[in-house]
Amino acid sequence: MKVKTDRKKTVKRITGYVGRYRTLAALSLVLALLNVSAGLYVPILIGRAIDCIVYGATDYGKMGFILLNAVISMAVSGLSLWLMNEINNRLTFSIVRDMRNEAFLKLHRLPFDYLDPHPTGDILSRITADVDQLADGLLMGFSQLFTGVVTILITLGFMFMMNPLITLIVVFVTPLSLFVARFISKHTYDMFGAQSGIRGKQTGLIDEMIGNLKTVKAFSYEEKAMERFDEINLRLEGASRKAIFYSSLTNPGTRFVNSVVYAFVALFGAINVLSGGMTVGILASFLSYANQYTKPFNEISGVLTELQNALACAARVFELMDEKEECDDAPAAKQPADNVSGHVECRAVDFSYDKEKSLIKNLNIDVKPGDHVAIVGPTGCGKTTVINLLMRFYDADAGSINVDGKDIRSMTRLSLRNSYGMVLQDTWLRHGTIRDNLKMGRDISDEEMIKAAKEVHSHSFIRRLKDGYDTVIGEEGGSLSQGQKQLLCITRVMMALPPMLILDEATSSIDTRTELKIQDAFLKMMEGRTSFIVAHRLSTIKNADLILVMKEGNIIEQGSHGSLLKKKGFYYELYNSQFV
Repeated sequence: MKVKTDRKKTVKRITGYVGRYRTLAALSLVLALLNVSAGLYVPILIGRAIDCIVYGATDYGKMGFILLNAVISMAVSGLSLWLMNEINNRLTFSIVRDMRNEAFLKLHRLPFDYLDPHPTGDILSRITADVDQLADGLLMGFSQLFTGVVTILITLGFMFMMNPLITLIVVFVTPLSLFVARFISKHTYDMFGAQSGIRGKQTGLIDEMIGNLKTVKAFSYEEKAMERFDEINLRLEGASRKAIFYSSLTNPGTRFVNSVVYAFVALFGAINVLSGGMTVGILASFLSYANQYTKPFNEISGVLTELQNALACAARVFELMDEKEECDDAPAAKQPADNVSGHVECRAVDFSYDKEKSLIKNLNIDVKPGDHVAIVGPTGCGKTTVINLLMRFYDADAGSINVDGKDIRSMTRLSLRNSYGMVLQDTWLRHGTIRDNLKMGRDISDEEMIKAAKEVHSHSFIRRLKDGYDTVIGEEGGSLSQGQKQLLCITRVMMALPPMLILDEATSSIDTRTELKIQDAFLKMMEGRTSFIVAHRLSTIKNADLILVMKEGNIIEQGSHGSLLKKKGFYYELYNSQFV
């Protein structure tokens, strides 16, 4: 029952997208009507020409006139078909464009607690492969379903005018064809849904392997990766074979019923000709119409099969689009003032990713404007989680985080995040020139860009590249080293200089000598700015105004480097462990 309901909802939503282009849809329907009407008028003309030969002296003038009308009808049918296909293509890809745009926009509104656990490849598959499958189904539906339905209706009209009795026989036998098509297509929906799900997992694995190919090769994981791929590929093969096999039964089933219909028409038509109830020309026209009448049922059965695949894929896309979005900014949310001082307070903050396992408990921090705060502790203690909360990638379960005395939930996310500059351990660079990556939409001059690059010591390696700042790099930096990529990200933040900074393992991939140089650049960049520094190398945060020592989600010690060493507590052990 749920599958049936989901399918109805999916059809209803797709119809809503079609409704946006009702003018194109109506025009397509009119052209389908014209195409079919002109095409079906030809058998009547051919029947008249046959009767002209069989039942009287051949009148070449009349024959020529009939054949001219037939040629004109075929030309009109062909032209209207071409125009209809053009409109159907535009209609289909307009709908697909809208769906892709909405799905991509949805990605920007999804919370991190959805994006973090879901494979990137599966989300990618929904927006690309599944939408492509939907496009194929819609195109076939518009091109053949409209034409097929119109053909059936008009053919019945012509046949009824010729011989009502035989037409009624055809009408009574035909529902068998519809029953066969509906029965099979109804059971293939779940099969195509399973196929799309497995294909999403396969895309996820491929994306994972390509993104981490160096690690795969370094650990000789190729054989294991191939085994995983083969396992998913075999499941996809089984699901696809099952779906395609059962769906392919539709066409032979409907063809069998249609052959029975044609045989009935031929038998009763021949009897009528012998008894003088119809002419040979009318019988020829009737047989042509019987063939035209049954043909759309074969096409519609194929369309129904393809539509089941399209609906199953559309359901996966709508499932993504229906995911709960990141909660909206409060109605009265305001932007921080232009002169943000950087006074940050955390008051009794609790947070956990898994609500059954606590992580951050009763976190209290009071960071004065311009303070440099280092957050240290063992892996998994909650350092990066604090950064996520400060940036409002996640909202605290309890307590509040304030900037300049205002709860960050009373600010818009965009304005809050614009108040921070962020350099992470994981770099992000897009395909394009180094200049594009550094400016990243900012309206600054090349002189300012080069000045920032020199201060961060990235200018020297950029200058040595083949095309300097115009060098095109691939996704994630292409052939650049991890250290070079991180230097570019640091340069990018250096050009923005927001009132608050977050440096999460910002120098983890840079050699010691360059790191010493960058520390000077950081000191200049952090001057007068509230800064949060997450670091494992404790030697890099000796000069921090405040060091927060975290363990199991709690701040167990805080103070300056010197005062913490004098306490000879957990920080003392952590610091000295790096020199043993």
